[in-house]
Amino acid sequence: MGSRLNPYISFNGDARQAMEFYERVLGGTLTLTTFGEFGAQDSPDADKIMHGTIETDQGLTLMGADTPTGMDYTPGNNIAVSLSGDDTGELHGCWEKLSDGGTVSVPLERQMWGDEFGMCVDQFGITWMVNISQPQT
Repeated sequence: MGSRLNPYISFNGDARQAMEFYERVLGGTLTLTTFGEFGAQDSPDADKIMHGTIETDQGLTLMGADTPTGMDYTPGNNIAVSLSGDDTGELHGCWEKLSDGGTVSVPLERQMWGDEFGMCVDQFGITWMVNISQPQT
C-alpha cells in the first residue's frame, strides 16, 4: 500500500452524519466502524464512530471519528494529520522524528484493531496520528 498523508477530523458525536455528508460531496467509498464493534459494547460511546474513511477513485482520502467521552473536543482544534501505511521502517522513522521534542498522547504500539498506532503533538503544536498496518493473518 505504501504510505499516505491525509486530514483526520474529530467530531462531537455527529461523525456519522458528517462523514455521510462528505461522501455525498466527494463521492467515493465510506467505511465506518463504531467503538462497540471493537469491544466497547457497554460504553456510552458504543454507537459513536471510532474510525471513518472515505476513499475516492481520484485518490482523495478523508478520515474522521467521534471524540470519545472524557477527551477534550475543541472546534478549530479538531483536526489532525494522519500518516498511515504498511512500511514499518519508514513510519517508525517518521514517528520518532515527529514525537521528538513533542508530546506523545498515545504511544506507538499495537492496538485493539491489530495495527500499531500512536498519536502525538509535534514541537510546532500539530497533532499527528501514525498507523502502521499489520499483515492480516
